[in-house]
Amino acid sequence: MLTLIAAIFVFLMVILFHEFGHFAVAKMVGIRVNEFSIGMGPKLYQKKKGETDYTLRLLPIGGYVRMEGEDEASNDPRSFNKVPATSRIAVVAAGAIMNFVLAILVLTIVSYGAGMPTNVIQETIIESPAQQAGIKSGDAIISINDENTSSWNKIVKSINASDPNEEMKITVLRDHEKINFKVKPVVEENKTIIGIVPKSVQSIGYAIRGGFEKTGMFLKLMFQFVGMIFKGQVSTKDLSGPVGVIHEVGQAAKYGFLNLLYIMGFISVNLGFFNLLPIPALDGSRIMFLLIEIIRGKPIDPEKEGFFHFVGFVLLILLMIVVTYRDIIKFQLFRG
Repeated sequence: MLTLIAAIFVFLMVILFHEFGHFAVAKMVGIRVNEFSIGMGPKLYQKKKGETDYTLRLLPIGGYVRMEGEDEASNDPRSFNKVPATSRIAVVAAGAIMNFVLAILVLTIVSYGAGMPTNVIQETIIESPAQQAGIKSGDAIISINDENTSSWNKIVKSINASDPNEEMKITVLRDHEKINFKVKPVVEENKTIIGIVPKSVQSIGYAIRGGFEKTGMFLKLMFQFVGMIFKGQVSTKDLSGPVGVIHEVGQAAKYGFLNLLYIMGFISVNLGFFNLLPIPALDGSRIMFLLIEIIRGKPIDPEKEGFFHFVGFVLLILLMIVVTYRDIIKFQLFRG
C-alpha cells in the first residue's frame, strides 16, 4: 500500500508540473486550450472554467493538454498551428522546463531537511591524514593546492583530483587566521580521502544552491548516459520502465519523505531530459520539426510528420513492453 500511494504521489506531481507547463504557456501565447487532464481513462471529475475543461481521470499514469488545432485541422484563429512557430516551441518545451523547476523545488526541500554540507569541518576521523596533519574541528578549508574551496563540493572535487602519492597543500581559516597544512591522502574503496566530516547547516540560501546543484548533477548523469548509449555501453537490461520506477519509489518511501522527494527530483529530471531529445513522438522531435519549419519558411506536411511520430510511438511502446517484462522478471513480481 505504501508503494502504491508513494508511486501515485510521485507520478501525479511529475505529470502535473509537466502538463501545467504546456498549459500555462499555451494560455500565455493565446492558444485555445480545450482540456487540461490529469490521469488517463474514464473521467472521475470534470469542471469547466472559461473555455477549458479541467478533468481528473481514473488512471494516474499520464495526463495531457488538449489544444485547439494541435492534432486536427482547425480554422480557429487561436488554434495551435495559427500561432508563430517560436510560440509553439515555447509551448512544447515548457513541459520539460517545468520538470526541471519541480526538481529544483523538491531537491531544495531535501537539501534544507537533510542540511547542506559546508567547508567547515565538523570532525576529523581518528588517525586520518587530516588529523595527523593537525587539522581540527571548526577549521574552514578555504583552498586546496591554492584553488578556492568555498563549498564542500569543491573540496571533494579537489581531493578526488589530487595525486594520492603527493602531499596536498590545504589552507584553513582558524580563529580568523590562515594556516597551511601538508596532507598526504589515502585511497580507500577507490576513493581519495583525507578523513574529514563536514559541518551541515539548515539554511534557505544553502538549500536553494543545493537544489540547483543536485538538479545539475542529475542532468550531467543524463548526458553521460546518452554518451554511453552511443558508445554501445547500454542495453535494454540497463533500462527500467514503469514497474522498475514504481519499485524504486516504494524503496525510497520506506526510508522517509525526504528520500521520496529525492527520487521524485531524479524522475522529474529524467522525464524533462528525455522529453527534449529528438525522439519520435516526444516533445523534442516536435521541437525539431518546428525548427525545420522556421528554417524552411513553411511547415512540413502534417501527414508525414504524423506518420513519423506514429512510428516512433509504436517503437517506444514496444521498447516499454520489453523493459517492463525484464522488470517483472528482475523483481520476481509473480513468484509463487
